[in-house]
Amino acid sequence: MTTSCHLLDSAAQRAAAESWSYTHFLGYLLEAELAQRHRKRVELNLQFAKFPVIKRFEDFQFDQQPSVDRRLIDELATGRFLSEGRSVVLLGPPGVGKTHLATALGVRTAELGHRVYFTTAIELAHKLTKAVDANRLHRDLNTLTQPKLLIIDEVGYLSFDPVQGSLLFQVICKRYQRQQPICLTSNKAFSDWGKVFADDPVMASAALDRLLHRSTVINITGESYRLREKKRANKSKNADH
Repeated sequence: MTTSCHLLDSAAQRAAAESWSYTHFLGYLLEAELAQRHRKRVELNLQFAKFPVIKRFEDFQFDQQPSVDRRLIDELATGRFLSEGRSVVLLGPPGVGKTHLATALGVRTAELGHRVYFTTAIELAHKLTKAVDANRLHRDLNTLTQPKLLIIDEVGYLSFDPVQGSLLFQVICKRYQRQQPICLTSNKAFSDWGKVFADDPVMASAALDRLLHRSTVINITGESYRLREKKRANKSKNADH
């Protein structure tokens, strides 16, 4: 109880000056200790998550993406989806903020005191392929079920071979069986997911059946942030001339 020990002298002086009860005094010390432990836990959760960049909901430009329902995002930010085992699927073209929202959801999960892990789909496929070669697939699959939330970014951006498609399917199945949610981003409509799973429509259908059984799907339309900024830069350049 390092924090409580550090505060003990100053708290005792304040308690005497303000005539605190014993329970108030004890509660003050314990509250500070619990707050410090929570801060450390959040810090460790964020380190474990491996986010490439920290993003929060407060930084998302909702006015630039009117297709995103702010009320739905606010509901997800409560963390109820975690206890419900409800996955979140973010669909849309590149550059519309899918990764930002997925990361923000992961950061909020970490701040609520839960473990979260972030990976791209292709990184996950490479990692599990190596696990197969090293005869430790079972162990690595179990490890991927431990975080409260698993974020798989950029599903469909690069093609999977049959082995990689099968490995992604196994991850989805494992977490579904344990009612552990996945947050997944993709630029592919569900009708195109056969291509994601190496042109195997049966596996794609089985994966979607599990992923969408308990889920919130968010379709984001609109122009890419990067494309919009490029157009603005070009307009500014032309105006200067």
